[in-house]
This record gives sequence, structure tokens and C-alpha cells, in this order.
Amino acid sequence: MAAEATRAGYGETLVELVGEGLDIMAVEADLSGSTTTNKLGKAHPDRLVNVGIAEQNMIDVAAGLALAGKTVFTGSFAAFGTGRCYDQIRNTVCYGELDVKVAPTHAGVTVGPDGGSHQMLEDVSLMRGLPGMRVLVPADYTAAKQAIRIAAQTPGPFYVRLGRAKVPQVYEEGFELELGRAYVLREGDDVTLVANGVEVAEALQAAEQLASQGISAEVIDAFSVKPFDKETLLASVRKTGCVVSCEEHSTVGGLGSAVADIIGENCPVPLERVGVRDEFGTSGDPSELLAEYGLDAAGIVEKAKKVLARK
Repeated sequence: MAAEATRAGYGETLVELVGEGLDIMAVEADLSGSTTTNKLGKAHPDRLVNVGIAEQNMIDVAAGLALAGKTVFTGSFAAFGTGRCYDQIRNTVCYGELDVKVAPTHAGVTVGPDGGSHQMLEDVSLMRGLPGMRVLVPADYTAAKQAIRIAAQTPGPFYVRLGRAKVPQVYEEGFELELGRAYVLREGDDVTLVANGVEVAEALQAAEQLASQGISAEVIDAFSVKPFDKETLLASVRKTGCVVSCEEHSTVGGLGSAVADIIGENCPVPLERVGVRDEFGTSGDPSELLAEYGLDAAGIVEKAKKVLARK
């Protein structure tokens, strides 16, 4: 399967789910073409509501539909679909334990030329901290389709993080992922690389580069950030003795923080974090930006060597 953006699986999965009998609706903030929720609108015009550029209203309309018995997905870009309407997500969706799935696209620096104002790097931190919110960060198109299915079939609030740029295939078509599971994609003995989103493919490349230098890296896809599969992580770090977290997100509050919480309480080992370090993004090509912020395979290799020196 050719490289594909995670957002590409969004709208078409909603159409599939409606065809399977689920009572799904989507509420969009004037970006249905970019987020691909327009696919649901074309197939079922009565199931897509466009509120215009009004993200707070988008969440409240979704909440109302959920109270009427619908399973509701929201759109927009991650910078606006979480940041601009955080209060509504917190006090209406999560406090009310409503069946609303916040699933914006265009997260992280791979938004590219749109620049720092649109490159949301704090969304996982915001959503992870909310009581009752589940957080999924799919690595590829197949995982994105699974994430939408999991969210649709599991009652209550979800955050699904989707991207703009095309990413390599990690999972075979039809592979089924589970809420609360992490997946060991490559076994190793020297260092654990735990990644999610676009960083999974980069971590696999880094593992190949490390292998050529005699270093055995285990690669874990932490697809489910909340709930987190701490058993899989702990089994790995007890074997390797050190870990590198890899995320296209701020190093504050995201995957790296979740990993730090778990190992700090259960198995203290050296940890290095690959991520954007307390700064905004900038405009550029996605691949250039991954290199600029040390999020590419080379950056992961560097951190792996650094953490190995601390063992």
C-alpha cells in the first residue's frame, strides 16, 4: 500500500460505519474537504452539520446531538478543534460523559507550510489531562481507520489525532488494533523506542540504522496514549534498561510524559525524549521540519545513543 495520510481514513470510515448500522453524525467547522468529513456528507447529507468557522459551537452542537442519542464526530484542524474549544470539550463533553469523538486533522509540524499557528503541538497534553477522555494517535492509514472504529464503537469521549501529510504504511490492511494496547513492531535487547503517530515509521527506520551499528532496538507503537498499555512498556524496559519516547508533539505533557509517569512509578530507567522542546513550529516541508526538530530517524538514533550512554 502506498503512503497515505491518516486523515484520508476518516470520512470513508464514517461512511462505512453508517452502512453497518451505526447512528453516526459529524459536525464540521467549515473544513470538511480538508478533514474528509465531506465524504460522509456526500453519502448521507443529513448526517453532516457544518456550523461554519465556529469551533466552540461545533462542540456544543455535537454535544446536543449526543444527548439526542447520536454518536458524534467533530472535525476542524487540531489547533482549533482542541485549543479554541477546550472549555466546551472539558465542561460539556467530558463533564457530561457524552458520546462525542473529537477527531481533528492537521496535527503536528507535518502540517508543513501553514506554520506555527496551525501546527498543534499541545493537543495530546490537553486531551490526556481530561477526566474520561481516551486518546488515540494512529501511525498510518490503517491504524487511523481502526481508531475511528474504536471511538465509534466505544461509548464516551475520545480524542483521535489525525495528520495532513502522507505517511508510510506500518500495518497491513485489515489489521485490528485495540483500545489500551501497545504493539511491539520490532524486538530488541539494548534500547526501547516507544513512538506513535508519524514517529512510528521514523522509529522503525532508526532501528534499522542502529542495527547496522550493532545496537538492537525494540520498537513499540503506543497507539493508545490513554489508556496506556503499561505492561507492554514495562516488559520492554525491564529487558532493555532504557527508553526513548518519540512523538510529533511537545515534550511537555504528551507521550514522553506518559512514559515518564509509568517508568518513574514502576521501573526507573534512563529516558530520553524525541519531540518539540517547548517552542512553536515554523513553516517548511514536512520532511524538513521533522529533521529541523530532531524528529526524524537520525534524531531518534542520536537520542538512542545518548540514553544508552546513561545505562
